[in-house]
Amino acid sequence: MKKVIDLFCGAGGLSSGLKRAGFTIAVGVDIDPQALETYQNNFHRARTICGDIVDITGTTLREQARLRPGDHEFLLAGCPPCQGFSSIGKRDANDAKNRLVFEYVRLIRELQPNFILMENVPGMAHSVGKKIFQRVIRELSNDYHIDEDTLNAADYGVPQHRKRLVLHGVRNNVYQQLLDILDVREINFLPLPGYSMDGGEGKKPWISAWEAIKDLPAIAAGESLHEVIPNHVARSLSETNLKRLAAVRDNGGNRRGIAPAYELECHKKEKVSYTDTYGIMEPDRPAPTMTAGCTFISKGRFGHPTQNRGLSMREAARLQSFADDFVFYGSLTSMAMQIGNAVPPRLAEASGKVIYKYMNIYERYMREHD
Repeated sequence: MKKVIDLFCGAGGLSSGLKRAGFTIAVGVDIDPQALETYQNNFHRARTICGDIVDITGTTLREQARLRPGDHEFLLAGCPPCQGFSSIGKRDANDAKNRLVFEYVRLIRELQPNFILMENVPGMAHSVGKKIFQRVIRELSNDYHIDEDTLNAADYGVPQHRKRLVLHGVRNNVYQQLLDILDVREINFLPLPGYSMDGGEGKKPWISAWEAIKDLPAIAAGESLHEVIPNHVARSLSETNLKRLAAVRDNGGNRRGIAPAYELECHKKEKVSYTDTYGIMEPDRPAPTMTAGCTFISKGRFGHPTQNRGLSMREAARLQSFADDFVFYGSLTSMAMQIGNAVPPRLAEASGKVIYKYMNIYERYMREHD
């Protein structure tokens, strides 16, 4: 049994992918009670801790995960809050939330797991987050071999363009042992992509947005088929927004081509940010990045490809690569935030398979030579 402790777990996108990869989810930690309600209802055997990570100790996590004293054969995973590093955030490196990554580092030191996994936005390794990330790498490198890179979720079977910073680490002594076992000079712990835009070089083509959601029943804005398909509910739209969205659809899917009568005052300015708002999702390409506003047509290019409404919760979840039996709980706003903030499970699964493979090699060798 290969256990996972998932810090900043949210609704459970990372845990979902790691479970698919073969891991046993032992503990999920988050400060959001609504996200944890979703987590608890989807990972029945996992224990959950609702609280501020600052107040949580390694001892508590070890007890909740039912790990033996001195047991390091588990995976500590985490996705520290990233609003200050995100391209749509404030980009403030001094934001207190951005410092929570060092709480993750603290718990790594306290627990000393053999394997670690961290996922974040690319901005953490560049722009304003660069100094923080470089410090994290320096501190972790004292005890861990680190591989990190920015990966596009579409390259791993997620029907969505979503670039994420992925960091995998293995304790230095374990890494050296693996090199000896496999008789190699180095190991890359990052997953290799299995998809590409055109599907060349033995890869599969990217999965399009339409391919991911086309079989879901049609619904109108404000309608729900939750009893048949969990979370298949779309937000209501005003009559004006219904007309506005129809006009956008009739003019190529981009709001910049619609008649002035349907333009918002803020959109009439010469220089306007977020030009994808009120746009129609392109059906033959992976979806744009799902955000916490992924079911609002005013928050991005989140208009349904063929129906005059925004995305339903289930459609947004599918575009994040959640399975249909993963059910979200809470208000519509909370569910959209849980979905948009989640790690795409298929990307997490790709990470998990690599870590699981080398964890298995190491554990088998240690058992045979005990």
